[in-house]
Amino acid sequence: MQLKSIFSNSFGILISRVTGLLRDILMTSALGASVWSDVFLMAFKFPNLFRRIFAEGSFTQSFMPSYVASRQKGVFAVAIFMRFMFIIVAFSIIVTLFPEIFTKALAWDWGKDLISKTAPLTVINFWYLDLIFIVTFLGTILQYKEHFFTTAFSTVWLNIAMIATLMFYAKSDPQMIVYALSFSILAGGLLQVITHIVAIRKKGLAKIFIGGWKYRKIKDVKKEEKNFNRLFIPSVIGNSTAQIASFIDTSLASFLVAGSVSYLFYANRVFQLPFAIIALAITTALFPAISKAIKNKNENLAFSNLNRAFWILSVLLGASVLGGILLSEPIVWLLFERGAFDLEDTKNTAYVLQMYMIGLIPFGLAKLFSLYLYAMQKHIKAAKIAVASLVVNVIFSIILMQNMGAAGLALSGSIGGFVQFILTVKEVGFSKLWQIVKSKKTLFFIGGMVFFGTILYFINKFLLDFIR
Repeated sequence: MQLKSIFSNSFGILISRVTGLLRDILMTSALGASVWSDVFLMAFKFPNLFRRIFAEGSFTQSFMPSYVASRQKGVFAVAIFMRFMFIIVAFSIIVTLFPEIFTKALAWDWGKDLISKTAPLTVINFWYLDLIFIVTFLGTILQYKEHFFTTAFSTVWLNIAMIATLMFYAKSDPQMIVYALSFSILAGGLLQVITHIVAIRKKGLAKIFIGGWKYRKIKDVKKEEKNFNRLFIPSVIGNSTAQIASFIDTSLASFLVAGSVSYLFYANRVFQLPFAIIALAITTALFPAISKAIKNKNENLAFSNLNRAFWILSVLLGASVLGGILLSEPIVWLLFERGAFDLEDTKNTAYVLQMYMIGLIPFGLAKLFSLYLYAMQKHIKAAKIAVASLVVNVIFSIILMQNMGAAGLALSGSIGGFVQFILTVKEVGFSKLWQIVKSKKTLFFIGGMVFFGTILYFINKFLLDFIR
């Protein structure tokens, strides 16, 4: 396992998240909580939803094992790229021709006035999906060569484009701001594409596409395309459950006391930071190595990578869990308590954050062990596990929200994470988990967490006295 790849991926994601937070702060300052902010966020929600469900995780997890196994990588890559690009461009044209229909599909309770304001922005924003697919495709090829920083960092260009626009149009009319922001998203997407093209050329990978285009009519690749098709739909299902769970939680929170939706949103933003920087960064960097090892039937190398990643994840996520639970109130106070966000909001958000953090380790480890399933092309099994965890999540959400409110929804998500972890490990084999945890490292881990937790407990007491 390449530690350099993990750190470069984590660093790129960290910069991306920090600039994203700055972008959100400037957007709030420029638009506030207004009609135009709702219009912009709704217009951007459509391509963003497709990007998360379709382009990023689903494509990479389906394409990588097929690409590793392919005997004609250039031909296979070009064939898949042309097919997906055709479908996405065609879909974008349909959205351009009938934007009101697609806008109404998301904002079904909005009236004609809001739909008419949002529809033109939906058209502009949706073309970002075409650009981000190119980024995803090129990023997956770079991942095969174990280069991760370009893709992890590239979102910074999107954030910079939006930040520059917000600063330039800060005092403009809100309608002008949202149109300028929409075009800045396309500019940011174009910068992301250019960045990846430069990286592809520097890595000497351009010849793969040139050769693939030149010999694209070779029929031997049809079998590999069919295998990819078999993996893609289950991968979409497996990767969409998190987005569906988030949508359901937001809908259920709307039935609770005022502010519940905001508590979930702000707490989840904090939760996603360690999850992305640690869990996603490590598993993304590890996926090509495990895929190659399993393809070459090198089980020992695959398990060695899994073992090392398990302990890195456990230590870093364990420290994050203790920090998120014990320092929840100071963290929320530092990030959000200003203006209309008062002490009561801080306490409620901190409680929700604590419930989210309970599930950080199982979600992270489930992500790690699921690499085995995807590398072994068991995408259907991974999809079934994801759906089972979603069902458990929804059932507990309905039960726990009665007494715990928004915190119950967050705890339900954590319970779903435990279910996903247990079922994933069961499919991979409990024997692998037992081989990992039966070492002395387990005792050191437990002792270290107790010691670190004790220190954080006293730090929290000091901070609470200071801020209150």
